[in-house]
Amino acid sequence: MGGTLAMKYPGILSEPEAGQIDDHNEKRIQPRFALMLRSAKLVGPSGEFLCIVRDVSESGAKLKIFHPVVNDEPLALEIATGEQFGIEKVWEKDGEAGVRFLDSVDIMRFIAEAGPFPKRPVRIRVNHGVTLSFAGTTASATVCDLSRQGARIETSQHLAIGQTIRIGGDHLPEFEATVCWRKHPAYGLVFRQLMSMEELAQRVYRMQLQGPGTA
Repeated sequence: MGGTLAMKYPGILSEPEAGQIDDHNEKRIQPRFALMLRSAKLVGPSGEFLCIVRDVSESGAKLKIFHPVVNDEPLALEIATGEQFGIEKVWEKDGEAGVRFLDSVDIMRFIAEAGPFPKRPVRIRVNHGVTLSFAGTTASATVCDLSRQGARIETSQHLAIGQTIRIGGDHLPEFEATVCWRKHPAYGLVFRQLMSMEELAQRVYRMQLQGPGTA
């Protein structure tokens, strides 16, 4: 299927040959737009996974990926506004992947990241058990979503806004964090350290595919 799709949708959907510089490939049916490395998510039955949209056209997109794409399941590409676009992976090589849109896409709307929801940093929904430590006490919690800057957790432990805690789990290093909002049993945390895109992507990948972890 990959070869057929690549012939039908050249450029972004064609797997680059060794040594080929993609910017020199002028034979495109549809114009391609560079997106200046916009962060996005791949969403499917196995979970959510961080990626970066590098180029896009009306037929598809080229993504920077930080780990293998989960195969043999339906996928959607979700941008920062929360809008999702059904996709099919066409090729994957050397940390990049080409995907085809399953339905027509308003390309200018996609590039502008216009949508019904406000744009915000990408958060990845997970279900990962962690341990909270504070004032000589430990408590179990579940990370419900994770970003480079922080997390939303749920815990039976009552926490105060502005409280400093440490949080760690099987696939999450111990971070120092501050409680920035609460709606018990849910709490928002801001990390003192900032994860890189690659670190976040790889940690989320392990969380999604290796289970919820242990608190």
